[in-house]
Amino acid sequence: MRPTADRTTSPRTELPSPIRPGILRSLAPVLAVLILLVLITESLALGSRTLSPEEVWQGLLAHDNSVASKVVWELRIHRTVLAVVVGASLAVAGVVMQALTRNPLAEPGILGVNAGASLAVVAAIGGFGFTSVNQYLPFAFAGAAAAAVLVHVMSRRSSDSGPARLVLAGVALGASLSSITGTITMYNSKIFDSYRFWVVGSLENRKLEVLLWVAPFLAVGLVLALASAHSLNALALGDEQATALGVNLAVVRGGAFVAITLLCGAATAAVGPISFIGLVIPHVVRLLVGADQKRLLAWSITAGAGLLLAADVVGRLLVRPTELEAGIVTAFIGAPVLLVLALTNRTVRRSA
Repeated sequence: MRPTADRTTSPRTELPSPIRPGILRSLAPVLAVLILLVLITESLALGSRTLSPEEVWQGLLAHDNSVASKVVWELRIHRTVLAVVVGASLAVAGVVMQALTRNPLAEPGILGVNAGASLAVVAAIGGFGFTSVNQYLPFAFAGAAAAAVLVHVMSRRSSDSGPARLVLAGVALGASLSSITGTITMYNSKIFDSYRFWVVGSLENRKLEVLLWVAPFLAVGLVLALASAHSLNALALGDEQATALGVNLAVVRGGAFVAITLLCGAATAAVGPISFIGLVIPHVVRLLVGADQKRLLAWSITAGAGLLLAADVVGRLLVRPTELEAGIVTAFIGAPVLLVLALTNRTVRRSA
């Protein structure tokens, strides 16, 4: 028998096991919801009259004549809910637009929605003397919808009616409508004074009526967008592959176009043009969760709502006691992020 050597067993130090990716994926939705709840609380608390978190929840639950309750219910709850809904809608519209055009740098504004809404608002102010958001809100939505429909008609007037032609038609119509709007406001200072408060994109002084007016359109648009996720995944493979998988291209593109029009048109009518949310959020979320449209749409809802809420809160804090419009803040946030993403992608492609 071979002699067995004595084995001295040294105590092993147990290293902590790394967190598995599956655990991170399961915790990520919880973290996203918690961050969104924190932003909602901050939106209800911060402003010219700052409230503590305890005062926020007491005022929210009490709904009485106390100062905290009046601040929460009369000044901040409507703009907070509107920020969540509009931010989510613009982000979802951006995801659908990028999937429809197969272009990760496309955004809903290229359909001419912003330009159509702007011209309609100018017409409402100049033709009817409207000065409040509640008065020209229907005109803004009608102008946005009309511009989107006109872009669709222009893009279909050719046998080659693909995504590229849709983008070209949207850019051409948007430039034309914007030039008309600029000419009118340039020579009429009264119209410009009312128009400039809407065109920068703001959540200030948005009441419950605005939210109730746009809610049905946003709800239908969200349902259409979420229902088209599977078909958009197939569309990403190309027209021929999508057709082979049983996807009706005309139905999918038509449904996606209607969803974008409802989401972007109603959101723009409610708060004015908000830039970069529909462009940056889908791009960032795609880097985090991949290209699956179901996950993209789900995560973009939370991310878009969080970005617009954060922009609104930051705008209230930067120039207190007044505030900076959320549309300006999103531009300051979105432009550097987009530049970094573009440079990063360019570097990756060169090294590949």
